[in-house]
Amino acid sequence: MSGQGLRSARVAARVREELAALLRDMADPRLFGVLISRVEMTDDLQTARVFVRNELGTAQGEAERRSMLKGLEAAGGRLRRDVGKAVQLRRAPDLKFIYDTGQDSAYRVEEILHEIRMDDAKRDKG
Repeated sequence: MSGQGLRSARVAARVREELAALLRDMADPRLFGVLISRVEMTDDLQTARVFVRNELGTAQGEAERRSMLKGLEAAGGRLRRDVGKAVQLRRAPDLKFIYDTGQDSAYRVEEILHEIRMDDAKRDKG
């Protein structure tokens, strides 16, 4: 949340909580397992950048990610309205959904480190 003012950081936390609760109740199969990793609000509270990922992590391909983002965009109007009511802002923030690649990068780093350890172990034995 660096770079965000105190109020926008508080609103971002509330938006994240509300979206997580709303997504649990969505029937759209494209939204199964969606996790909100973080929300960043603009200082004027007009736009929320919602970083999402799937709990399946790297097992998910590009097509599934696009499908998930399309599902979120399709539900965006309802989510925006419901978040606006819950957070009680004059104007409900625009929701911009962004796939969060940070977790995927962390998984990939772990895989590389594991491969290095395995290679080192083979070299030590041989």
